[in-house]
Amino acid sequence: MGKRNVEVFIAGCPMCDETVSLVKELSCDQCSISYYNLNETSKEKAGLEKAKEYGITRVPAVVVDGKLIDCCQQQQRITREVLEKAGIGQG
Repeated sequence: MGKRNVEVFIAGCPMCDETVSLVKELSCDQCSISYYNLNETSKEKAGLEKAKEYGITRVPAVVVDGKLIDCCQQQQRITREVLEKAGIGQG
């Protein structure tokens, strides 16, 4: 697997904090990670626009290489297993 672009969309909630911790724990040298706190609208207008582009309707949400991961599309919980399946930490 090559380099992966990972984008994490959060809003400062406990579930968001858990997702950020998981992504950080699993990330490897092949992961380029960006975090967007959608609660900080003055700083993260770009994050809000990206969230709209990806069709994100709830947070936390994770996008890998431009694709919203399956659990986020199906409004399921983000777990270690789904992040690994999406290629995070597979470097």
